[in-house]
Amino acid sequence: MPVNSIFMRFPKGLAKCLTLSYDDGVMEDIRLVEIMKKHGLRGTFNLNTGFYRAEDKPITDDNSGWRLTKAQATELFSQDGIEPAIHAYMHSHLQTIPQAQVAYEILKDREILEDQFGKIVRGMAYPFGTVACTDEVVEALKVCGVTYARTTVSTEKFDVPTDWLRMPATCHHNNPRLFELAEEFLEKQISIGGSPKLFYLWGHSYEFKDNDNWDVIERFAEKMGGREDIWYATNDELYNYVQAFRSLIFTADMTLVQNPTLYTLFFTFRRELYSIAPGETLKLLTN
Repeated sequence: MPVNSIFMRFPKGLAKCLTLSYDDGVMEDIRLVEIMKKHGLRGTFNLNTGFYRAEDKPITDDNSGWRLTKAQATELFSQDGIEPAIHAYMHSHLQTIPQAQVAYEILKDREILEDQFGKIVRGMAYPFGTVACTDEVVEALKVCGVTYARTTVSTEKFDVPTDWLRMPATCHHNNPRLFELAEEFLEKQISIGGSPKLFYLWGHSYEFKDNDNWDVIERFAEKMGGREDIWYATNDELYNYVQAFRSLIFTADMTLVQNPTLYTLFFTFRRELYSIAPGETLKLLTN
């Protein structure tokens, strides 16, 4: 290990994080949120506000993927640990329309969500996945104030994102290696001089009904939830913490570090675990 390597740690000094991301704002999200809350999982739901179901439109039991009404979405996604995020106002193929229309799709969705939930909304998932992730679309997202955007790329790895506007996931919940990857993540031993690990799961909750496999997410949540060695976060919480960590200021000789953020941050340096409070300047061991 290089002498001056610094490795981020999540809140409480944890080396592992789990987050979920689900798209479209459908009725099956209600059951998914119940499962997540039961096991202490946190995550993000990406919503198309132009597709909210009318309050007087009935639902039939033989169809999945029925959209939530605005009132249902407000109640469901206002809960602690559940983040509402952008999925484009009308779920358009962003790569096929002019940049100005891309901006409209994003800003319209963001504006409605921010008014609906009374909070700043800066994250999203690309409608139709990675195909929408062109340079032109990414530039439009930057102008619209989007800070992270999830693709449909599954790496089957546990790396913390570096390109947040082309953010991949570990895997979709239908990945045949889901539980193999979960076991690998849980068993992974991370040394004091090792990089932190992230398990990022994504999907659509209506798929559980379509595929008759609700047991998959129920078993996953039971296996991965309620652990003291994992930080459970929404996508936005993860992004904000990582950006705060990257804002740490070090002296040239790496003997002092200052935390200019509002977060208590954790990291390892020279095989020691450090915690630094907001506004604090800390002396680092030099031995």
